[in-house]
Amino acid sequence: MKALKPLIVALDVETDKEALALAKRLKGEVDLFKVGPVLFLKYGGGLLRDLRQVGVEIFLDMKFHDIPSVVQKAIERAGEWGVYSATIHTVGGFEMMRQAAAAKNRPLLWGVTVLTSLDQSDLEQVGVTRKIDVQVEQLAQLAQQAGLNGVIASVRESALVKKLCGPTFQVVTPGIRLVLGGDDQKRTQTPQDAIKAKADFFVMGRPIIEAKDPLVAVQEVYKNLANSDTTSSSPRR
Repeated sequence: MKALKPLIVALDVETDKEALALAKRLKGEVDLFKVGPVLFLKYGGGLLRDLRQVGVEIFLDMKFHDIPSVVQKAIERAGEWGVYSATIHTVGGFEMMRQAAAAKNRPLLWGVTVLTSLDQSDLEQVGVTRKIDVQVEQLAQLAQQAGLNGVIASVRESALVKKLCGPTFQVVTPGIRLVLGGDDQKRTQTPQDAIKAKADFFVMGRPIIEAKDPLVAVQEVYKNLANSDTTSSSPRR
């Protein structure tokens, strides 16, 4: 499997036409595009097929969380559509993750640890009393033991996960912003922070797709990375 550029663009748009236009516009600068439940539930596998025909890779971010056999079958279906990667919730437990990892011809599997829209008080409301970093640490290690390829975690936990699980266990960091604050994400960081924390991929949505010219926005992200001191710590893939 070839190495991909670290920036993942989230196709958080309303229509398939917008999604395909963005993929065509950014192809070459962006290898991997995230398709979430809003677009997928509207257009289904047809959109995945059309994106593959554009010549880009797909990160299917459905965050599956169900009984083990159902999740395994869902992952098998995702593999049939030729997606590069897919997400499942690590809190679904070891057996759910293990069976998903055993799915035939599956994509890369990234386990969701703690959403970046949550903070410590949010966890406590649902009965999780451990600190966020400890929760992420435990879930990441469980995901690795179950055979997943990596986890979704904030920049703040990325370096810790790499230290615990090793350099080949992938970390994907969401909630990445050029300017911090101002939306529903509570634990945000910048692209430079993500690379410095040894993340393999970082996800950006609104800062790219809402830009006057998304291509220029992507180029600015890489320009800023190239001009920063963080590139020396960028992981090899």
